[in-house]
Amino acid sequence: KVTGVQTCALPIFVVFKDMSNGIQFLGKSTAQTKETVLFDDGKEYPVIKLEISNTSHPFYTGKNMLVDTAGRIDKFNKRYSKKK
Repeated sequence: KVTGVQTCALPIFVVFKDMSNGIQFLGKSTAQTKETVLFDDGKEYPVIKLEISNTSHPFYTGKNMLVDTAGRIDKFNKRYSKKK
């Protein structure tokens, strides 16, 4: 999910920032944003904040993360477990 951006016709260099782990990478995009950030090369670029990217997604990292929100897994196991 990308928030606070508008699209333009020509791609420009932007910094994509993964908000889950803080990693930043440079790429081209047609999205525009008012926020900027100083990148590793010393230049200032527009920044697009991402909730998840290839640097944090379990498919690309090989790390499976199981998030149990409000005991949903326990609730599922209780409801559908075989009764003895």
